[in-house]
Amino acid sequence: MAKVISEYTIEAPVVGNEPKMVEIKMTRTMQDASGNDVEVVDFTETKQVDEAISQAESRKASLEAKLVDVEAELVEYKKIKDA
Repeated sequence: MAKVISEYTIEAPVVGNEPKMVEIKMTRTMQDASGNDVEVVDFTETKQVDEAISQAESRKASLEAKLVDVEAELVEYKKIKDA
């Protein structure tokens, strides 16, 4: 699935310092009846940009930790291969 991230603007007049919002569309590619590829939106999510940044940073830290584990596995596999 792909993500399409864009700034979300509210049509109503701005009253004060409302936080900036982002719209996240989860999309995927499918084929229509003619066999042509088309982009389909699975769902759309709207959230505050600060919340989105925080979640992305948390996900990044988790992925980096998993990468460290995989790199350690590779070292062990290569030791066995080279023995």
